Amino acid sequence: MIGDVANFVPYLVLFLLVLALLWAGIRVLREYERGVVFTLGRFSGVRGPGLILLIPLVQQMQRVDLRTVVMDVPSQDVISRDNVSVKVNAVVYFRVVDADRSIIEVDDYMGATSQLAQTTLRSVLGKHDLDEMLAERDKLNRDIQEILDTQTDAWGIKVGNVEIKHVDIDESMVRAIARQAEAERNRRGRIIDAEGELQAAEKLVQAARTLSAVPEAMQLRYLSTLQGIAGERNSTVVFPIPLELLRGLGNLVRGAGQEPPGRDSPPPV
Repeated sequence: MIGDVANFVPYLVLFLLVLALLWAGIRVLREYERGVVFTLGRFSGVRGPGLILLIPLVQQMQRVDLRTVVMDVPSQDVISRDNVSVKVNAVVYFRVVDADRSIIEVDDYMGATSQLAQTTLRSVLGKHDLDEMLAERDKLNRDIQEILDTQTDAWGIKVGNVEIKHVDIDESMVRAIARQAEAERNRRGRIIDAEGELQAAEKLVQAARTLSAVPEAMQLRYLSTLQGIAGERNSTVVFPIPLELLRGLGNLVRGAGQEPPGRDSPPPV
């Protein structure tokens, strides 16, 4: 009996060893995962999803997630083209489209993409003024996304979108921008007032030409103005005087002020 058990032990150990090797070689990949397989250190293909069988001690596999990654870019100190210091942070959306290149071409594609996003954010925003950062975010987002997508293409990564989240400005600069905006509003208000005066003057000229064409129309306008001025409990009486009469009186006064030459004065030469 003891001899039979002793003879069975080697087979049991061999069975357990084979079972352990099979267990070590079995991998299960989800639908969004791919496995980059290396055989004796050499790339031998991309597998998955589903059940994967590997040769223990001969083949190794690294998992790669193909889902979209949302990466928060830390706040960066940026000096704009008009020498304004701001803090800008953004978010980058990217995913792996080529699993083998994301493992073979770069050591850590997550860290490399993060560092590249930070440097690209500083370099792109440094070429624009503060007003462009605040008003043209869509254009800046597209520029950063195109640069990142071009540079990460060699790593098998596709950058889908970049969004600038916050542009933090110093408090003193906020007050300066507020004063600038107030001055701009005042300038626009003065321009609008001047345009209104110009349009009113043009309409008055047209009205004067229309009234001067028919003298009776001017008299009717006088009466209409008097009716508008006169009101209840108003003792003021207004008499319109034609401007031509005032001009004639002025000419008479200037003519009376010039004395005729005396008899003893020498005759003009």
